[in-house]
Amino acid sequence: MRQGYVRRLGESGVLGALGILATLALWGSLPAEAHAVLVRSTPAVKAVLTTAPDRVQLWFNENLEPAFARVSVWSASGTQVDLGDAAVTLDDPKLLTVRLGPLAPGSYTVKYRVLSVDGHVVEREFAFTLRAP
Repeated sequence: MRQGYVRRLGESGVLGALGILATLALWGSLPAEAHAVLVRSTPAVKAVLTTAPDRVQLWFNENLEPAFARVSVWSASGTQVDLGDAAVTLDDPKLLTVRLGPLAPGSYTVKYRVLSVDGHVVEREFAFTLRAP
């Protein structure tokens, strides 16, 4: 009697393990959840420029929610140097842009926070440098 009980436990353990493996396999085959990824920017990430840009433009791999898209530009001293008019463009919902005031030579940090239409928030930053011509 005891051997039959042990045998049934062994069989159910194998079946349980197979069930777990099947569940994991199904999870692995589900599509990955996407996030808005920065694919290009002007100025480029880590760019060294000799001419000051008049705006920052960020292109993403998927559409952004305009009401929740932010971008700002900061000097090395911590002063905000953009004009505060960040917007997702109407003709390209993957493009976020902000105009800049006059820039002196130095290092600048672009900070952005976007909500993609899939509901995921992405917050990142990158730098560029402006050198005297």
